[in-house]
Amino acid sequence: MEFPYKIILASNSPRRRELLAGLGLNYDIRIIKGIDESWPQDLKGQDIPIYISKEKAAPYKATIAGNELVITADTIVYVDGQVLGKPVDKTDAKRMLRLISGRWHEVITGVTLMTAVREHSFAVTTRVKFCDLTDNEIGQYVESGMPMDKAGAYGIQEWIGYVGVEAIEGSYFNVVGLPVQRLYRELISFCNQ
Repeated sequence: MEFPYKIILASNSPRRRELLAGLGLNYDIRIIKGIDESWPQDLKGQDIPIYISKEKAAPYKATIAGNELVITADTIVYVDGQVLGKPVDKTDAKRMLRLISGRWHEVITGVTLMTAVREHSFAVTTRVKFCDLTDNEIGQYVESGMPMDKAGAYGIQEWIGYVGVEAIEGSYFNVVGLPVQRLYRELISFCNQ
């Protein structure tokens, strides 16, 4: 489908870039550095990544042309009312992986679509269940360095996902970092308004 806007992906994530490319859309990357990704502590669940995706979009408002549409996104891992962001170090990564080992958690991505005159946000939640991970499995994965740039300290598309994910309810691609099926539908709706 041909969209009436030039699409701008405002993300450093190689996974988001790959997923958006998978939709067959032409897009450019534009990054504004130093955007605050904190949120008010009274927010819960889907409200957190929606808030952050809006905060990521806000600095682009003054810079985008009338024919441009900016996409921003934020993904969190949510368990026991607690947000698991990117680990600060290897100890933190191990803590997160132990916390989700043998149980269900939610992966929630908030997405904001913004033009010079309109903005629309939505969120997608996927439930993921890990089997019981051994300390050796957790240690091996953490030592690989792979979990250090990922919310919840894991990538479902990596070794730990292959050996650890027991069940998934919802969008697999959302867990990778961008709910592309929903994003595609939301883009069509947004452009037809």
